[in-house]
Amino acid sequence: MPCYKIEGVVPVIHPTAYVHPTAVLIGDVEVGPNCYVGPHACLRGDFGRIVLKEGSNVQDTCVMHAFPGMDAIIEKDGHIGHGAVLHGCVIEEDALVGMNAVIMDGARIAPRSIVAATAFVKAGFTCEPESLIIGSPAKVHRQLSADEIKWKQEGTEEYQRLTERCHASLEECEPLTEIEPNRPQLDAGNSQPLHAPKK
Repeated sequence: MPCYKIEGVVPVIHPTAYVHPTAVLIGDVEVGPNCYVGPHACLRGDFGRIVLKEGSNVQDTCVMHAFPGMDAIIEKDGHIGHGAVLHGCVIEEDALVGMNAVIMDGARIAPRSIVAATAFVKAGFTCEPESLIIGSPAKVHRQLSADEIKWKQEGTEEYQRLTERCHASLEECEPLTEIEPNRPQLDAGNSQPLHAPKK
């Protein structure tokens, strides 16, 4: 994978984490146990530190960065959807950031909260645990239900299983030129369709 040290600081990836070969890690980056980093994600630790704690995931094309003297942190079981941008913020334990959302400097997303897809969270934003955060600029819309928190946790567990699946079987290959007879379908275990919480 593209992995670069800067001024002698080298990224650290726990052996149980999975980082896709097309992801880019630069400098002061720490990827913890059982984390997943998807294709074309960019974790740029050339100013502030980038930290992914145990069981968190950063999906395809996400960007993490921070200004000097600030860190961008995803706490345990944090879940970052495709294309999100995290800049100098903290995503607390078991929180989710939706696809293409932007979280700015000094913002803290409280535990078990959900930031809706495409939300823009202003610098310095804070909220109470279990908040549903929507809009541009984003605001707390309401508290999450127990079912919505469970939905988030099940989605994060799927990505933790994906980490294991990638270690076990993901490998680069040449594409086929036609569909083979009896083509298998992927079975990710107990996967069920995931539906986002209602606004």
